[in-house]
Amino acid sequence: MKIDVFHDTACPWCRIGKSHLQLALADWPEPVQVAYHTFFLNDAIPPEGVEFRPYMRQKGGNRIPLEQFFDAPRQRGAEVGLVFNFEQIEKAPNTTLSHRLIALTPPEQKEAMIDALYAAYFEHGRDIGDLDELVSIAAACGLDAATIRAQLQADDGLAQVLAEAEWARAQGISGVPFFIVNGRYAFSGAQPPHLIRRVLEQAAADLAIV
Repeated sequence: MKIDVFHDTACPWCRIGKSHLQLALADWPEPVQVAYHTFFLNDAIPPEGVEFRPYMRQKGGNRIPLEQFFDAPRQRGAEVGLVFNFEQIEKAPNTTLSHRLIALTPPEQKEAMIDALYAAYFEHGRDIGDLDELVSIAAACGLDAATIRAQLQADDGLAQVLAEAEWARAQGISGVPFFIVNGRYAFSGAQPPHLIRRVLEQAAADLAIV
């Protein structure tokens, strides 16, 4: 079974959706290949990022209190052991560099890298659009800091992340997390683990029939 997941590294619901998927797969009896792909919630953010709170207020049309944005992911995250310290975040980042870092990470380390990026941003308020921060995160995950710095300073991984984001747009994907199971079943949002499991079971049943 293959599961393709489109996500953005500055998306709290993507972090929760990833955790829900892992819970749904916790005792899955067969091998599953999970591939994570780039989606940009806002690729118009400049490389240096923008101030987080004014940006979030603007997203709400200056009508929705910020805590209303934050309460739901805080609560849903806490249910699966995830911490969201939105008060620590100073910048809304351009996430291109972080997606390139994921693309450059060896396959067996990608899941850990994604988790590390989510934790860095949502728990510790680190700027995941900043080169130095990303090199530090990569080194903590066991990658060679000098190599990653050189790759991120060049265009390594850029074509891949742009192609993935363009494919998502072409398919009409407008929000994340977005999951595609065996190229046939698709659903969006941080669905509860039991609902994800139901989709996986249906996909597995279809494979058995074929």
